[in-house]
Amino acid sequence: MPDSVFPPPPVPFTPPELPGSLLPDLLAVSLTGIIVYAPLYDDAGTLIDFRFEYLNPAAQRMMTMPERPTHTHTQQWPQSKAHGALAFHIEAFATGEPRYYEVNYQADGYDNYYRLAARRSGEYLLVSFTDTADQPRTAVEVALREAQARERAALAEVEHQRATLYRLFEQAPAAISVLRGPQHIFEFANSAYQATVGARTLVGSPFVEALPELADQPFVGLLDKVYRTGEGFVSPEILVRFDYGHTSTPTLEDRFYSLSYQARRTPDGAVDGIISFAYDVTAQVRERRQVEVINQELETRVQARTEDVRAAQANTEAQRERLHRLIAEMPAMIARLRGPEHVIELVNDGFRQIFGGRPLEGKPYRDAVPELVDQPFFAQIDAVYRTGETHFGADQLARLDRTNTGRLDSLYFDYTFQATRDGSGQIDGVLIFAIDVTERVLARRERDAQRQRLHDLFMQAQAAICILAGPTLVYELVNPGYQALFPERELQGRCLLDALPEIADHAVYTTFRRVYETGIAHEEKGILVPFLNPTTGALEARYFNYIQQARLDEHGQPDGVLVFAFEVTEQALARQQAQALADELAATNAQLTRTNIDLDNFIYTASHDLAAPITNIDGLLEVLEEELPPSARHAPAVAPVLTMMHDAVARFRRTIADLTEITRLQQEVGHLHADVPLAAVLDDVRLDLAPLLAATGAHLTVDVAACPSVAFSAKNLRSVLYNLLSNALKYRHPGRPVAVRLTCHSEPGHAVLRVQDNGLGLSAAQQNELFTMFRRLHPHVPGSGIGLYMVKRSVENSGGRVTVESESGVGSTFSVYFPR
Repeated sequence: MPDSVFPPPPVPFTPPELPGSLLPDLLAVSLTGIIVYAPLYDDAGTLIDFRFEYLNPAAQRMMTMPERPTHTHTQQWPQSKAHGALAFHIEAFATGEPRYYEVNYQADGYDNYYRLAARRSGEYLLVSFTDTADQPRTAVEVALREAQARERAALAEVEHQRATLYRLFEQAPAAISVLRGPQHIFEFANSAYQATVGARTLVGSPFVEALPELADQPFVGLLDKVYRTGEGFVSPEILVRFDYGHTSTPTLEDRFYSLSYQARRTPDGAVDGIISFAYDVTAQVRERRQVEVINQELETRVQARTEDVRAAQANTEAQRERLHRLIAEMPAMIARLRGPEHVIELVNDGFRQIFGGRPLEGKPYRDAVPELVDQPFFAQIDAVYRTGETHFGADQLARLDRTNTGRLDSLYFDYTFQATRDGSGQIDGVLIFAIDVTERVLARRERDAQRQRLHDLFMQAQAAICILAGPTLVYELVNPGYQALFPERELQGRCLLDALPEIADHAVYTTFRRVYETGIAHEEKGILVPFLNPTTGALEARYFNYIQQARLDEHGQPDGVLVFAFEVTEQALARQQAQALADELAATNAQLTRTNIDLDNFIYTASHDLAAPITNIDGLLEVLEEELPPSARHAPAVAPVLTMMHDAVARFRRTIADLTEITRLQQEVGHLHADVPLAAVLDDVRLDLAPLLAATGAHLTVDVAACPSVAFSAKNLRSVLYNLLSNALKYRHPGRPVAVRLTCHSEPGHAVLRVQDNGLGLSAAQQNELFTMFRRLHPHVPGSGIGLYMVKRSVENSGGRVTVESESGVGSTFSVYFPR
């Protein structure tokens, strides 16, 4: 053995001389095992082990060893140090006095109770021993072994309980995981959880390493708090920005989950982990202590082991109670049915509450909930009990008596029916795991109803409207106005290029593709499109005004294109013919061009025909709110939806008001205006902007002494000043104090008003789109995208013009030329 010295004994051992063969015969027939040892020392001269010199036949039989083994005492019995047996041998040799020792040795392949006597003889150690392998075990030994068996059974029961819980978690229609320790290391994740995160390795990884994109979100802090305080966390709706692996490059998507974190505790109450339940147990294993029973202490150690067994049984009960508590606290409905009659053996609080708190335990399922007799659930449970095949249900309608008054309410559930088995593998019951998804189903139906109402609105509109869906731009919706543009073509359900193949190489198709791929709206005015006449087979030149708006899915990604189309062929041809006429006609042609470009028909339809449907929708919302009970009206899933619907109606009304204002501006073309005092109008605008000036801390410099008045509409002049100054304040640069300068000076034929700021500025590309109706270049600032359009239109109606000079990140200067 390492670091040991094997000196030969000073004198070879030989049994003492006795008459004849008396001593050898005595050793041969002895029922007591006899071992002769030679000492072994390390380099420092310390006795550390013994070498076998001789074993008599009894010792050879009891130890299953030869007469002179070639290995040492500790090589034969490595656990003898822990049991104290090696120390006993060393002490007997060192003192030279007889020593006695009793040990229940359950290690190194041995399981017997031994009595030993040892004494030094010269340079040898003589050991005599007996065991109980061939004798009936004492009551103490029997009690010890029974205690050990009970402990193993208790630990096996704990393992069984944990395995049962994990099987339940695995079949649950929700994402469940178990996190261990303060680092929140994944100990378990069911299939639903693993499917959510994709091909990532969870088990054995800390939470922040397995899901790094969640590190800057609140979940790590919530887990830390639950682990530190033991207080659970429940949220019916929480935002998770997560990479679900839908794209080839890592992309964070916004989603919401019903989430709960429940602390997992040890039998003594300490928190050792967290169970995560999202809609999108490590049981401690303790090492069995070695039993060291010697001499008169054996009875005491048996008692100690009995206490350990009691503690293990208490641990089992605590684990069982812990499982029941976890099940009771889960935000789901759980029940266990026993036997072919489906007697209710266990239900949690959620399951009990859904049935109005009526008594359930101990009753057959059919007797406890008779209202389900004519519904499909009992047949499904019978099939699971008969076949062992798990049944899953999704969005299933159930009619339940939740108040025990005989009135049935309609609820919707996701659920699992799973067979349970006894120790022999036979089916002995059914587990029920259900989640109430009524709010989700009703919300989805409401969304469908909203889509239908929008569909009806589009179909009734006088404008030509269509929706092109998916990457191939399939006609998903074609209203009568749009179909009338192509009376002899079949459009609905066909790809755009299948229905209109002649536009494949035209810019209009390229524009459709760009809007779908980028999500950026586009407006085309007076565009020439050659369409095939199906009767003559010839291409005909037709002119259209288009508004193309991307339709976004629930993740904010484009999934289609909404198209408003207006055929303006007659107007375009009229404009072309008018070009050949004299100039005493020039003004008329210019007015006609502006009228057509501004989509007169669309503005009239939006501001008049759509006003009544919006009013109806607003009224229906008020009726809906009055009909909803207070609990439903203020429910987390309902109240935000109602608020968003009201906001949408309000935005629609503001848009109609803006369109009405545009119509008013168009009617002012050529009107004569009186001189309006500029300073007085400016003072009125400054009063309106006072809160915004104070909030931004802006420094406003005004110098308009050179322009006492301008020839313009007083109302429109106020609108021009308000829009330019409010834009200069709203689109401020976050990195420097706000400074705005307003001046006015005279040029030949014009009074020139300038508004200069040091704000965000505009790129060249943005300046090209600046005065487009409904175009907003900085979406982080609220607005309708119509203010600058109205400024430009009102000034141009009076014969003036508006220019802009801007540099991104530096600022902008708007110049308004009022004709004298």
